[in-house]
Amino acid sequence: MNTNLSFDPKIFLATVETGRTITEYKKKKRVFSQGDVADAVFYIQKGRVKLTVVSRRGKEAVVAILGANDFFGEGCLAGQSCRMATATAISDSSIMRVNKAYVMSVLHEEPAFAEFFLRHVLSRNIRIEEDLVDQLFNSSEKRLARVLLLLANFGKEGTPELIIPKVSQEILAEMVGTTRSRVSFFMNRFRKLGFIEYNGGLKIKSSLLDVVLHD
Repeated sequence: MNTNLSFDPKIFLATVETGRTITEYKKKKRVFSQGDVADAVFYIQKGRVKLTVVSRRGKEAVVAILGANDFFGEGCLAGQSCRMATATAISDSSIMRVNKAYVMSVLHEEPAFAEFFLRHVLSRNIRIEEDLVDQLFNSSEKRLARVLLLLANFGKEGTPELIIPKVSQEILAEMVGTTRSRVSFFMNRFRKLGFIEYNGGLKIKSSLLDVVLHD
């Protein structure tokens, strides 16, 4: 086994070589569409991406909002032949594309990258479980508060992003599973209570945690 102690996953994910490319995506530009061939893994260097799914009846739902240092499209590594969702940049983004075969070889040869990637997969799995519990047991107000805190990276490593890029109330409604009018009502309520501010962006305050923690 290759035990290259000098291998740095973050440097690997910041440099272009055979098997991996970096593309700049403008806001609203699609990275891939539901049903496309799944043949690569993507890594967000900067920006934000939303993952959406459209049902057979044409109903669209936002299943995730991802930011810098997040992977997506990794289902191809588990035998997924077609994309199960559409990935769209919701802000100007810089995204690395790594061919499936190349990712597989690096996972086998570089323990540091395998550990780095495994942390991502486990974190995503925990997030999915938390999302399910949130949908089953929490009110739409609590779900909205949690979504806003997640967008601001509260609970993640590093310093939270107190001011987050503008996200439409339509997208928030799809993520929360409620109507735009309810999102508007709660956002105004959060603002009046001093949990959020509008100032060239959306400022999220740690006091918003009270909404999530309050029974």
